[in-house]
Amino acid sequence: QVQLVESGGGLVQAGGSLRLSCAPSGRTFSSYAMGWFRQAPGKERDVVALMNWNGNSTYYADSVKGRFTISRDSGKNTVYLQMDSLKPEDTGVYYCAADRFPYRPLVSITTARSMRASEYWGQGTQVTVSL
Repeated sequence: QVQLVESGGGLVQAGGSLRLSCAPSGRTFSSYAMGWFRQAPGKERDVVALMNWNGNSTYYADSVKGRFTISRDSGKNTVYLQMDSLKPEDTGVYYCAADRFPYRPLVSITTARSMRASEYWGQGTQVTVSL
């Protein structure tokens, strides 16, 4: 059974940092774009950051640009989301997802729409940012 397992969430004060990890099990996604999404209470699940299969293309939501960094370690088959200068509005459940199609050269908001239809999603990790 293929799973995406997120970790690294928690409670942090505003201005602090967290690093989320997403480690697939059951297969490798080294040829697929990966992404992070988040869902705040009462809101839709929104894209946060995407990275293409080889790391040469990234996409960030405007709200996190300059504060969050997505990266991947193909050797460890793991994707990371480094979150700095956290704000209370960053609170939510963060989900990792894998693209449906391999070797996508560029990622964009269109990629996020495609990923929403992916069968590969993690269970989410809670991030809470307090004042």
